[in-house]
Amino acid sequence: MKLIKSVLAKALGALLVFTLLCGLLYPLAVTGISQLLFHNQVNGSIIEINGKKYGSVLLAQQFTGDGYLWGRIMNIDTKTFQDENGKALMYAVPSNLSPASEQYKKLVKERVDKIQAANPEKKGVPIPEDLVTCSGSGLDPDISPAAADYQVERIAKARNLPAQQVRDIIAKYTNGKFLNIFGEDTVNVLKVNLALDGIL
Repeated sequence: MKLIKSVLAKALGALLVFTLLCGLLYPLAVTGISQLLFHNQVNGSIIEINGKKYGSVLLAQQFTGDGYLWGRIMNIDTKTFQDENGKALMYAVPSNLSPASEQYKKLVKERVDKIQAANPEKKGVPIPEDLVTCSGSGLDPDISPAAADYQVERIAKARNLPAQQVRDIIAKYTNGKFLNIFGEDTVNVLKVNLALDGIL
């Protein structure tokens, strides 16, 4: 009986110690170090200017105006959630559509038609693939430099700006390959649009 009590006491003691270490002290230490060294990243990489939050550079936002850079297709859900007044709330959801499905083909065709109608000066120029397809998450915040350049004339015309000025803004918010080797060059849509509005 004494042996059982001794083993039980040691087991409970070990459980308490490891609960404190792994369940409390370690998470607090990691959180504290992260907040200290990587404050912006651990809080969602939010763009905040003069106390106003405009969104995360890691998550797409839907821009549809002619004076804005458009991102990839977003899967928007307006049927699931409503606010306290019964108004539909807009959420982006991941895509599980197969590229071989009719629904996906219809979505791509609608996007092709929309892009061609909005950019008539690009008639005959192939549309960059990322402008008419969606990522698996449906929340991709970036597009390729080719997709951004495809939209320059439309944005410049809508804002009455020189095309080169729009290209300079896009270039400023273009990220190169990781270590100049891995991945692709990307353009952050939110940053470009905030810069076009004079916010960034």
